[in-house]
Amino acid sequence: MTVTPDGISPAGPTASAVGTIIDRFVTANRAYAEGFEDGGMDARPVQKVTVVACMDARLDLFAALGLELGDAHVIRNAGGVVTDDTIRSLTISQRALGTRSVALIHHTGCGLLGLTEDFRHELELEVGQRPQWAVESFVDLDGDVRQSMQRVRTSPFLPYTDDVRGFVFDVHTGLLREVH
Repeated sequence: MTVTPDGISPAGPTASAVGTIIDRFVTANRAYAEGFEDGGMDARPVQKVTVVACMDARLDLFAALGLELGDAHVIRNAGGVVTDDTIRSLTISQRALGTRSVALIHHTGCGLLGLTEDFRHELELEVGQRPQWAVESFVDLDGDVRQSMQRVRTSPFLPYTDDVRGFVFDVHTGLLREVH
């Protein structure tokens, strides 16, 4: 027998045909590839911009920002926080691939709002090893956007820091609010 979201069903060809979500990705990719045409795009973003945003599944950045495939580099992580790895990606984006502008996008209702470093401590107790990374949680959304802008503007690795802007995306209205 197989347990499905609807209950229990006999094991058989139909049960295994559903597969996992990643199996569905592979199937969807095959369908996508059938109509795919190489547009001859370069790895350099057409709009010369990098967007740093939260990984939250409610943010459809391409639609919200009016972007097309090939327009921008998009770096996503928990909270849209500017970490050392974000700086690494921004450095490559600017120095090797020609981007000049950086848009930082946090959002309302973020899972990092109010989370604390206790998360790391609990994780350490559970698995027996302390994570090497910081949670980077915050309680002040606008303050964290400002901190992220400051981290980009002061990085010695980034040659283009004059067009760095930060925003908060409202998950209920879809609107961006700029943070100064």
